[in-house]
Amino acid sequence: MKLLTNPLFLRMVAVAVSAGIAFLVGMLLMKKVRRKIQQEGALSEGDPSTEAFPMHTYHAVIQQLKQQKHELQALQQQERRRSQTTENLSATVLANLSSGVLFFNTAGLIRQANAAAKAILGFAAPAGMNAQELFRAATVDSQSDPPVDTAADAIIRTLNDGSVFRRLEINYVTPAGQHRVLDLTVSPVYSTDAQPLGASCVIEDHTEVAEMRRNQALLGDVSAEMALELRSSLATISEYARKLASNYDPKSAEQLAADIAAEAGHLQHKIGGFLAAGKASGTASGMN
Repeated sequence: MKLLTNPLFLRMVAVAVSAGIAFLVGMLLMKKVRRKIQQEGALSEGDPSTEAFPMHTYHAVIQQLKQQKHELQALQQQERRRSQTTENLSATVLANLSSGVLFFNTAGLIRQANAAAKAILGFAAPAGMNAQELFRAATVDSQSDPPVDTAADAIIRTLNDGSVFRRLEINYVTPAGQHRVLDLTVSPVYSTDAQPLGASCVIEDHTEVAEMRRNQALLGDVSAEMALELRSSLATISEYARKLASNYDPKSAEQLAADIAAEAGHLQHKIGGFLAAGKASGTASGMN
């Protein structure tokens, strides 16, 4: 009881209690500070799973894009090979055609011409020329629908409104001065999506056919003239023969016989010339 009333003892007990309380408070503060530090460390480190997921997705997308790029390149190469094969086939077919083939682009310039077209038109390299330069003043002989006056007009009309010209006969003169009769077929060319690409012109050389027609017309005129002369000569010979039959004068009969022989000789000469001309014409046509 004396200790409880002793001031020194009471002071020591108060100090001990204060020290215990301070220790407990310090421990609590240290725990709180440590927990806060741990939380901040966890926040700074981050969640590995949340960071690994976007990175994995990024790599997967990159890999997929690379694969798609590789497939696209393979398709492009395949398409280029197919296009090259088609162009080679078309070039081979056009090169072996006896008909001339020209292709004009939308600007009206020749983009392609096969060997037959070069030979027929007389140009070694017509690529890059326009219709006016190529055909110049080549006039149209046949009737066309729609009507045009020159071959260049037909090309321009086709490029402008898609008109089609079939079997357009023109008189053409080569740069060397050779006269030729050409048959043209002009038509528009479209892509698979119906976009205009230009115009094609197929050329047939009908010079020999036109020459044969002229020869036949000339032979027809000669034949008609020959028929008239033959008819006239036969009528003359018939008249001389009738007179000779009814004439008893020897001298007159001799003259009539001479006239008949002269007319027959004249007729034979005409027929021989006609046959020789026909044979020469046939020989020339065969050589052409």
